[in-house]
Amino acid sequence: MTRTNFGIVGIAAPVMIALMLLAGSFGIMANAQPSADAAGITIDNFAFGPQTLTVPVGATVTWTNSDDIPHTAVSIDGLFKSKVLDTDDKFSYTFTKPGTYAYYCTIHPKMTGTILVK
Repeated sequence: MTRTNFGIVGIAAPVMIALMLLAGSFGIMANAQPSADAAGITIDNFAFGPQTLTVPVGATVTWTNSDDIPHTAVSIDGLFKSKVLDTDDKFSYTFTKPGTYAYYCTIHPKMTGTILVK
């Protein structure tokens, strides 16, 4: 009778490979920049978060007002301007050129943020 030695080693190898691939995926995801498709900024507690966001050319950034009061997102150079955003309202803009784009809330001018497009 021939005995195969699959036992723990036979099962453990595929499981270990799967776990290493999965762990690697999480590492990549944790360090990844937003995709060219979409990136988000949350407006909450009178702040844009993150305050500075780096995205690739072609990225669409969406601001979501999670605050209980209205806010806006308006670029200093006039490139984009949201309407007044009530709670849960969203505004999106697609960045087509590299650069640094500063913006603020016209209702609360001390609220500022920056989009870095690379």
